[in-house]
Amino acid sequence: MKKLLLSLSLIALSSTINAQWTSQFTGFADDSRGLNQIKIVDANTVWALAYDGSGAAANVQEFTRTTNGGASWSAGVVDLGNPDLEINNISAVSATTAWVSALVPADGNGVIFKTTDGGASWNQQLSTGFQTTGASFLNSVYFFNENVGIAYGDPTGSGLGEFEVYRTTDGGDNWTQISAAALPNPLSGEYGYNNTPIAVGNTLWFTTNKGNLLRTDDAGITWTKAQAPLTDFGSAAQSGTVIFSSETNGYLLKTVGTTYTFYTTSNGGTTWSAAAAFTGTRRLLTYIPGTTTIVATSAAVPVGTSVSTDNGTTWTDVESGAQRGVSSFLNATTGWCAGFSGALVDGVFKLTSPLATTTVTATAKFRIYPNPATSTVTISATDVDSYKLSVTDLTGKTVMTKSLNGMENNVDVSALSSGAYFFELSSENKREVVKILKN
Repeated sequence: MKKLLLSLSLIALSSTINAQWTSQFTGFADDSRGLNQIKIVDANTVWALAYDGSGAAANVQEFTRTTNGGASWSAGVVDLGNPDLEINNISAVSATTAWVSALVPADGNGVIFKTTDGGASWNQQLSTGFQTTGASFLNSVYFFNENVGIAYGDPTGSGLGEFEVYRTTDGGDNWTQISAAALPNPLSGEYGYNNTPIAVGNTLWFTTNKGNLLRTDDAGITWTKAQAPLTDFGSAAQSGTVIFSSETNGYLLKTVGTTYTFYTTSNGGTTWSAAAAFTGTRRLLTYIPGTTTIVATSAAVPVGTSVSTDNGTTWTDVESGAQRGVSSFLNATTGWCAGFSGALVDGVFKLTSPLATTTVTATAKFRIYPNPATSTVTISATDVDSYKLSVTDLTGKTVMTKSLNGMENNVDVSALSSGAYFFELSSENKREVVKILKN
């Protein structure tokens, strides 16, 4: 069984900083450390996995973490006890607790390790799983919260004849293998890809070499499978990137040679729209959660960032000043994208202003006035019984949160310093971000 890890293999180049992003130092001792995953827990806590961006392709067992919104980052080593193990995913639930999955690609055998002290020490879990040499191949680990998690890999052919999936409800102390009855039958020769899963709430998807999406809606208890509009998510001849912003809204970018087409889904990947030509120039794609806004970055020519606010139909290039690797967003005002570390500088970029905001129109559910404001703003809502307000400043720091009810609410902003703020208003089926000036 041979598979390629779907991750970045870009070489670090010199770059300049654009005002859209603020450079932060990831803390790595070695230059040219890139990041192939960025996992945001909250506005303050972010974990990221490192890779060798020098071009030497060295196996790197390193991570970095911030607990203060990126003001400082602390790099560390994931001590797996075996330098041949390659980390393929990190899943974090707090400032102290995270898991990694890793394997030896030559034989597919994999391990799960957990930290509860912010990465200072790592302890192995699920020691009996993914150990069928020549059949097991650990694809990833993911935790929905501090207790419930899953680890999944290829079909083993060792009796169950299904994908090898384990689930825990006690933080990984004990694991139960998912039965064949709860899993869809694999096609002949089908396997999953060795990368980070796509997850929203209790829903998770992973991709296969037969163009299928395996999906769970109940945090790993039961699974379904649906064919995507391609034959393989990761071959040299054809590949695809799939992302979801909610349990239902998704986007698929299909690559065949130098031809790029896209599809959308409104039912979680069960069916997809007809193919349309992809007009973007950058192809590392990430949704802003709960929206139809997609951010596309690139660390290869053309470098920079593009944004689509209409589910990938049209694209706007917002900056082209530097290499931008994988990105991750908590919301429209808080996010990070990968760079490459230098001599005690750089490595990751923090969003300094929204890449896209919702314009308040006659069809919007929320209206905020006056703008500029002095001491009080009024939030008017239509067709919304209850919603949440989160106010962030230009650095991404949350300065106010409220739960509101009713058609109209007055919010005291007198304690806010003069400047610009982003008011994010979210209900069950709507999220809007409005820029407000405070005098």
